[in-house]
Amino acid sequence: MAALDKSNAHLAGHRERLRDRFVRAGAESLADHELLELWLFGVIKRQDTKLLARNLLVRFGGINEVLHAPLHDLMQVDGVGQVAAIHLKSIHALHVRGTQTEISTRPILGSWSSVLAYLKLNLAGAKREEFRVLFLDKKHRLIVDEKMGEGTVDHAPVYPREIARRALELAASSVILSHNHPSGDPTPSGADIAMTREIISALNPLRVTVIDHIIVGGQNTQSLKALGVI
Repeated sequence: MAALDKSNAHLAGHRERLRDRFVRAGAESLADHELLELWLFGVIKRQDTKLLARNLLVRFGGINEVLHAPLHDLMQVDGVGQVAAIHLKSIHALHVRGTQTEISTRPILGSWSSVLAYLKLNLAGAKREEFRVLFLDKKHRLIVDEKMGEGTVDHAPVYPREIARRALELAASSVILSHNHPSGDPTPSGADIAMTREIISALNPLRVTVIDHIIVGGQNTQSLKALGVI
């Protein structure tokens, strides 16, 4: 019992010191594993979370990758139960929702940096390719962001006619296309360029403009408009 009390006291002391450092010096004073560990304090009460935080970062590669990991993958990490996994996913969902709200309140072309931040938050770290379309109204305000394809590590099936149909349903005037490269390299492939042109051709008769196609690789992005494809 004495050994158990000593262990609990050490755990409580460590947690208090980390909280105190966060209060005094802010998040910048904490390493990634410490910041993740600090969050885990509120979910896992009686377990040393230092090793768990490090294991999560090693397993997935970084904080953003941890938050973007599927629920069942998080639960494969020893010490992460369903409750902790759900809480981790909720952080990512809240961040995405907040950024989406920010870009929904004003014309997208006037807040392009926010759009890129939103796309990176939504797509960076995903282990499979996802193809998303931001449908915009005539004032370039976001109507909705929808996933239009999900596939493997290097391919997501996309159907230009389905994008055209959805644009018609939403009365969209323009779209921004985006997908991720799980490899981390945002350089467009020949297939990416061909698909972009197919989508442009499908939307032209509807007078729906493709503003750009952004490829997200890691924390970097590549604009097909900047490359002259659009």
